[in-house]
Amino acid sequence: MKNEYRRLGKFKDSEFAFQTSWGSKVRQWLSDPVKTLRGADIKPGQTVLEVGCGTGFFTIPAAHLLGDQGCLVAMDVSSGFIEQVSRKVQLADLKNVRIVKRDALNTGLDTASIDKVLLFGVIPFPLLPLNRLLPEMYHVLKPEGTLAVWLFPPVVHLWVPKSILRSELFTYMNKRNGVYNYRRC
Repeated sequence: MKNEYRRLGKFKDSEFAFQTSWGSKVRQWLSDPVKTLRGADIKPGQTVLEVGCGTGFFTIPAAHLLGDQGCLVAMDVSSGFIEQVSRKVQLADLKNVRIVKRDALNTGLDTASIDKVLLFGVIPFPLLPLNRLLPEMYHVLKPEGTLAVWLFPPVVHLWVPKSILRSELFTYMNKRNGVYNYRRC
């Protein structure tokens, strides 16, 4: 497996342990990405923004759930992650994924162009303050759009959902499979 990752040029030896453990079958066993994505109620044909796609742990399964008529915009600020996700998308021969290297605080996406935003494991993060992130997500979501938030580590469950509601940009819908779902106000 290590040689296969080297052949694909995914990362150097120093990064091997981190990348393979975080995106590995062990992680999938501990946190099934499809089960988590089902908690976000992704529907075929939707346009979904995945903020902080990272190594692509949710990207490939989300693209499959969206089907050929859907579109997944996988966004990250890290060139290394973007390159890694691009290779995974190419290897999976997915045509419904658009990969963009951008800051989530200024996505550059059209107003009201997204059906669903996935914030999976990206908050809390010092570079993504909610008081700036939530207005941008509100901006790109369609009027009936939804925000799906999966929190890691669990301790943030104490304050993040309340902060989202205090923004007055989103209303709480439900929590499924550990995913908090909100509707745009």
